[in-house]
Amino acid sequence: MTHPIPEEELIQRIIDGDKQLFSVLVDRYKNKVYGIIRGMGASHPDAQDLAQDTFIRIYRYMPTRREGSSFSAWVYTIAVNIMRDHMRKKKPMMTADQEIESVSEDTPEKSLLHKEMKREIHLQLEQLPETYKLVLLLKYTNELTYEEIATITDMSDAQVRNALYRGKKMLRKQMERKGGLSTYEAYFK
Repeated sequence: MTHPIPEEELIQRIIDGDKQLFSVLVDRYKNKVYGIIRGMGASHPDAQDLAQDTFIRIYRYMPTRREGSSFSAWVYTIAVNIMRDHMRKKKPMMTADQEIESVSEDTPEKSLLHKEMKREIHLQLEQLPETYKLVLLLKYTNELTYEEIATITDMSDAQVRNALYRGKKMLRKQMERKGGLSTYEAYFK
């Protein structure tokens, strides 16, 4: 059984010319990059294209990345910037019938309930200001630290904490109005 290559070693080997190892890096990040882009409002096909653009840019600029800094934060920064560029060109809206993949392996009923919960939360997230939506996505779908979120969003740690607090408060109010408070509490526990 092979052991996974530590990230910094993997990056260095790719920079040094071991190009086929880039697929290992893509496998590690593809779902999270896709999730951020999708969560920011891209359709499924657009999210796939933008995720691919993200990895092309990562590959191109990997040698210029500051060594020792968080690689995941750098990856997410690129994904967020690519999505922002895309949104400037075209303002996509997430609709209720867009698929939201379920990660649950429970019964079909629980899986359906989980899917509906996520759909409702994503619909309500769409109504939030972009800053709140972005910090909530980075924190709760990608489990990033306040420092990593600050790096990606060009905010201070205090601004990130404030945006998370206000975003969750605003989202909670929206969910209360919609009668989905239990959904909100289950997702943001």
